[in-house]
Amino acid sequence: MDKKSIFKELTELQDEYCKDCFIKQHFRKEYGKTYAHSFCINKCTVGERLKAYGEVLTNR
Repeated sequence: MDKKSIFKELTELQDEYCKDCFIKQHFRKEYGKTYAHSFCINKCTVGERLKAYGEVLTNR
């Protein structure tokens, strides 16, 4: 995959799944911004995919 297609996929994932994520909103309200962000990166399946794409981009 080239960088342009990866960025397009990242944008589509965030717009489709992360923009109005109920779980993120709930955790942010109950536990704070840091906890919600940590959950998204480490435990959410979409966050894991975003992280994998980021690793591909940084290794090039």
